[in-house]
Amino acid sequence: MPSSIRCLHPTRLAVATAALLLSGVAAPSHAADEPLSAPRVEGDITVDGHLDEAVWQHATQVQLSYETQPGDNVDAAVATTAYIAHTDDALLIAFDARDPDPSKIRAFLRDRDALYRDDFAGVMLDTFDDQRRAYEFFVNPLGVQADLVKEEANGKEDDAWDGLWTSAAQITESGYRIEMRIPFATLRFRPTDGALRWGVRFVRVRPREHRFSYSNQRIERGARCDLCTMRKLEGFAGVQQGRGLEITPTLTVAQAQTRDGDAWRGEGARIEPGVDVAWTPSPNLTLSATLNPDFSQVESDAAQLDLNTSFALFFPEKRPFFLEAADTFSTPLQVIYTRQIADPDFGVRATGRLGSSAYGAVIARDAFTQLLIPGALGSRFALLDQQSDAAFARYRHDFNGQTSLGAVMTMRNGDDYRNALAGVDGRWQRGSHTLTGQWLRSDSRYPGELALADATPAGDALFARYTFGNRDWSADLQYTRIDPGFRADLGFISQVGFDRTRAFAARNWYGAEGAAFTRFTVGAVQEFVDRSDGQALERKIEGFANVRGPRESLAQLMARSRERFWAGRMFEERTAQLYFEATPWAGVRTELVVEAGRQLDLRAARLGDFIKIDGELWLDIGRGVSVTLDGSLQ
Repeated sequence: MPSSIRCLHPTRLAVATAALLLSGVAAPSHAADEPLSAPRVEGDITVDGHLDEAVWQHATQVQLSYETQPGDNVDAAVATTAYIAHTDDALLIAFDARDPDPSKIRAFLRDRDALYRDDFAGVMLDTFDDQRRAYEFFVNPLGVQADLVKEEANGKEDDAWDGLWTSAAQITESGYRIEMRIPFATLRFRPTDGALRWGVRFVRVRPREHRFSYSNQRIERGARCDLCTMRKLEGFAGVQQGRGLEITPTLTVAQAQTRDGDAWRGEGARIEPGVDVAWTPSPNLTLSATLNPDFSQVESDAAQLDLNTSFALFFPEKRPFFLEAADTFSTPLQVIYTRQIADPDFGVRATGRLGSSAYGAVIARDAFTQLLIPGALGSRFALLDQQSDAAFARYRHDFNGQTSLGAVMTMRNGDDYRNALAGVDGRWQRGSHTLTGQWLRSDSRYPGELALADATPAGDALFARYTFGNRDWSADLQYTRIDPGFRADLGFISQVGFDRTRAFAARNWYGAEGAAFTRFTVGAVQEFVDRSDGQALERKIEGFANVRGPRESLAQLMARSRERFWAGRMFEERTAQLYFEATPWAGVRTELVVEAGRQLDLRAARLGDFIKIDGELWLDIGRGVSVTLDGSLQ
């Protein structure tokens, strides 16, 4: 469990999708273990949300009969019917979502992947039926799309993936309807001439006084493997994936001028052509390349305060070339952080699957070399004015749905610079228990201009983790050891030369129907960090309590006591933090974090009074205007 309120509480996307992942029970018309069928139909549909084509009369109907949040697999208060069928080249899915008061349906015109505060419905598809990876397709009542890829191994959902599919929706007098057409060329699945077997789950989210979630199948709260519980879907005999080729040329023209007195001076226009290419030569392999990429359209980074911190700030990757299939390269320790490739001249990527194995590799040339220089007490970024070649690769094999083993390699070279890293990792899960581990080794050489104490560092990194979780209890025990000479120059390892032991435990209670709260949680975290030479760096203990209530509210209080080593001695910090979020009215969302106490002033090397306030307000005006206000005070 993360150690701050913002970390303890999920992001807005995770809050929305977490409700989905606890969704429901099989429809009464099918036995719980009986596979669903996806019939082949003649003709096609006009994707308009009306559901008036004859195709839907022949589709399989599935009832979303159970409420899974906040109720624990109780009867759904509203009716939802999902329809599924397919043509030779596309999967067809529809929803008829009934509502006793359609005026309360929450639906706004939003950006793609930003519908999670609205009503919406959709489907999860494990197209390899290996309980490791699933596509997610969601649509709100105005037709806004969201598509993600869920990775079972780390529980993350990647919304950077954007598939090619069409959808439409209509709000009606009885609720709303959705139509979706997903081309088979958008999906990856095992090539075969016979019938296919997939995992499937249908989901509806209905935010009102509480955030209600409905689904077609039963999943117990606290289940450690989400995709393992999906219903089976059979059919699709003879369907084929497309072998698409996509070429996107770009042209960037820039001109800069300066004014000295009345005259403007400049060097003329700078013209930079580029191209992006994506090719799927087979169902198991996707190739992508970029030459002189144009990232000018990429969203800028959100502002972060860097006051009173000795470690480099982390900013998420937002560039499309690096985001595609990013989940393939994830490992327990973040040894691949593609923002370290700051200004690529070109890049080539290959990702794919072979049976129960997944693999990926990237090669790129960077116009200059950005480095993260880590230490035991802090870290900083540095730049080398030289080109560098970067490469990283990842391989993972899944055994019997419970065990996976993987390997990772990164390499970066410049004129007088080199960094190489390799390692192995594994994961085992059974019932409520999960074990994760990773070992890495690195070797580096840095130029004299960096003036480092050790220009040729080398070292190991070790990570081990045990987690337990069920409906009422969760626990997490971690151990991390990183040698002083370990470097992951294509990753984000901002601290080295330490041993860390961390323990977490929490208990949940659930409110009965009609209670003032839906869930109440208390928990505690204890952490010990020592420098590699034995010097104590940190001793921390914190406790927290949170409660979920009406109007999608969450309130959490956390208290922390921390002894911290700095400037040759230990300092004792005491802080408390309050987090609150709610949706008081449809289209209004608020979030507030207040933290105060006695904290170490790093620059003055003394304790001082500390307060930090972060607030954010989201307003949806009409159907198409969204305003976000945020502020931070420290």
